Amino acid sequence: MAEAISLARSELILGGQKSGKSRRAERLAQAWLEGGNTHQAVLIATAQPWDEEMQARIARHQADRAVRVPGMRTLEEPRQLAQAIRAHSRPDTLLVVDCLTLWLTNWLMPMHPGDVPSSVPNQPPALASIEAVALLLEAIAAAPGPLVLVGNEIGLGVIPMGAEVRAFVDALGRLNQLVAQVCERVTLMAAGLPLTLKAAT
Repeated sequence: MAEAISLARSELILGGQKSGKSRRAERLAQAWLEGGNTHQAVLIATAQPWDEEMQARIARHQADRAVRVPGMRTLEEPRQLAQAIRAHSRPDTLLVVDCLTLWLTNWLMPMHPGDVPSSVPNQPPALASIEAVALLLEAIAAAPGPLVLVGNEIGLGVIPMGAEVRAFVDALGRLNQLVAQVCERVTLMAAGLPLTLKAAT
């Protein structure tokens, strides 16, 4: 039997690689679009085409999304996520952010560190990311329209050997906790199945 889809004002979807996170977000977007003639859906994509493999992956995801949710348009925003949410969130528009993990990677492990924007000149990426997270939490809480955020849960495996990777795992875990606090619903995906960690009230 197909799972009944219901929308919350804001939902954080967490899970491992290929756990069904993005597919759930797409189903929520499709349900929203089918719920009213004036409804719109926008995907805010945070991935950047670093290499040929990533370029191919992004192109494949775009093609698949166009088939599964033809009414959803895409906006690419690798870093300024809070600003994108504030600019595009409306009562008639559902936003899907996919994904928070790559967004944090763009801040903490940028391909070109000098490209990281900050209100403080020459601020290290780690400090700039703290500022960006604070702005993101404010934008989520203030969003006038429904919001779905997708992120990876990567803290369940073997502890990484490298200090930089361990620091990233810690930072992502903290980000997930903070976003979960401000979202109305939190869902953990495993093997394509949703587990509600926090229910909408």
